[in-house]
Amino acid sequence: MNPSQFGRAQQGLSLLELLVAFSIMALSIGLLYRSMGGSARSVADMAQQQQAALVAESVLALRDAVTPEGWNETGTSAGLRWAVSSQPFTTPLPWPLESAGAPQPADRVPLHEIRLSVFWADGTRPRQLDVTTLLPQRKPFPGEAQP
Repeated sequence: MNPSQFGRAQQGLSLLELLVAFSIMALSIGLLYRSMGGSARSVADMAQQQQAALVAESVLALRDAVTPEGWNETGTSAGLRWAVSSQPFTTPLPWPLESAGAPQPADRVPLHEIRLSVFWADGTRPRQLDVTTLLPQRKPFPGEAQP
């Protein structure tokens, strides 16, 4: 057998094989870049939400009770806007007047439903964190007029 009959033995890569390898590598790098970008964006969103939660916690720590008039206030902290509003809270549950040892209605502490919203901008998209909790109504000081 003559070597010229079968052609030369192939050495290296053909241009087509090289193009296919580069295409696969480019797609892989593109997908990797996209997933890493999404992860970085998620971390930034989480950091902003955590900062908003800290602001909400700080604002709620300002008061341990609410005046009978309620609590309506707005402000800014750490570059975030916040707004608090309250209203008297009524429970749908009946008061157990007949229960032995149960406090009488005069001993009940009125509650207020507190709604706190923290606002910030994520690029051009407005974001908001809402928190709802209950706080007791402050008892009047001795000699203070009751509403």
